[in-house]
Amino acid sequence: MEKLTKDGLEKLRQQHAAADKNYIKVGFSSCGIAAGAQEVYDVLCEEVRKHNADVEIKKCGCVGMCSAEPLVEVRVKNMPRVFYGKVDKETAIKIVEKHVGAKMLLNDRIYDMKVS
Repeated sequence: MEKLTKDGLEKLRQQHAAADKNYIKVGFSSCGIAAGAQEVYDVLCEEVRKHNADVEIKKCGCVGMCSAEPLVEVRVKNMPRVFYGKVDKETAIKIVEKHVGAKMLLNDRIYDMKVS
């Protein structure tokens, strides 16, 4: 077992802090892009900016549910981690307003949910 150094401890602290942040990930594999992921990403970025929401928008790869693209994963502290499928512009707006802002799930678009 290695001795934990000051740098190693700082790295662990940063990893833990990063894991605790709110985020929205948009699937940018070829199937996601073909299904409209770019528009969804752009709308999410604009809505987060407009609402000054404490959430980071990220791009990610395929999660294996191509028929549900564009897929959006949402992680907000003290809520389940949710995968929304077939996300369009209107749903993207609701994700920021309702899920991120009001802490309410959009039940009609949930494809998967992980409770931590």
